[in-house]
Amino acid sequence: MSTRPEIHLYTAATMNGWKPVIFLEEAGVDYELTPIDFGKKEQTADWYVKLNPNGRIPTIVDRGNDDFVVFESGAILWYLAEKYAVFLPQESKARSRVLQWLMFQMGGVGPMLGQAMYFQRIAAPQGHQDDYAIERYVRESRRLLEVMNRQLADKAYISGDDYTVADMALYPWARSFPWAKVSVDGLDHLQAWFARLDARPAIQRALTKPKAFPAFFGQGDMEAAQVANAARFRIEPNKSA
Repeated sequence: MSTRPEIHLYTAATMNGWKPVIFLEEAGVDYELTPIDFGKKEQTADWYVKLNPNGRIPTIVDRGNDDFVVFESGAILWYLAEKYAVFLPQESKARSRVLQWLMFQMGGVGPMLGQAMYFQRIAAPQGHQDDYAIERYVRESRRLLEVMNRQLADKAYISGDDYTVADMALYPWARSFPWAKVSVDGLDHLQAWFARLDARPAIQRALTKPKAFPAFFGQGDMEAAQVANAARFRIEPNKSA
């Protein structure tokens, strides 16, 4: 008789959405995956908002812990790392360094690259061209990638010698620099880090679940992908996002 996996993950093919998938694939944890369809606004459906009051992805339900619900991608990574005791150091200073870089992604890299993507890949195709906003977010995104590049000058991974949840959080965002139209020219240490993580089979598996979106990473038909992506996030007149 089969039993259901402990972890039930609700997610979509986005940079935040892939973060817990990367962890689960890397850790070899069995999980159930339910894709959330943005085109159908499933993330704002009543049943989903009962799980995640913010109406965003991803969300997990831990059936092995009394159906405990965790939302926010960084919080999910931290919860899973503590639950399975992997990809998170036990020594207090090393643990704090991982948390610092995880917060760097949540508070900086994600929001800035996300806005660079939004204004270029969603707003502009819908007729809302804002050159000031684009320049501001592209410039700040580049600055943050330069911070990462300096940090990686003498380290294999973002917080030191060990691969952690901080790398998992930063990778899908930083690696999507082509979609944000941010240059990584001259950032050799960052590019070497990309290559190390690109080579991890678990990451490559994760980026296909719930579906692949290779244009995010500069592959495939970028223009067609932009049209499709703008359509799934289209804002109707007089309606908020």
